[in-house]
Amino acid sequence: MMIILRITMNARPEKKKELMQTLLSMIEPTSKERGCLSYEAFCDIEDKNIFSLVEAWENRDYLEHHLKSDRFGILLGTKSLLNEPLKIQIHTVSHSEEMEAVRAARGNKTFSHPAAGARSYIL
Repeated sequence: MMIILRITMNARPEKKKELMQTLLSMIEPTSKERGCLSYEAFCDIEDKNIFSLVEAWENRDYLEHHLKSDRFGILLGTKSLLNEPLKIQIHTVSHSEEMEAVRAARGNKTFSHPAAGARSYIL
């Protein structure tokens, strides 16, 4: 089963750039780790101090290997850059669907672009 890890960080305003640079430096090497399906960093468009990492892993074993890594330790070490502790959520996904499910639910109706109501953007 696929595992989704979401980490939300509330940066101190004066440390926002340092946190963003740390996150950006981790994207490429982490995305190359065995079992990593995706690794994306986002910034909230309403509060520029809120960042989220969303990681997808093939299974729990790959995620746990990542959680034990020095690279993840660097992420945990960002606590001095934050207003509050990291918020970490781990989700186990047993099934996923794509656009066909949306079309089927909407009876193949057209719809407006979802970005109009978006609260975050990819860094």
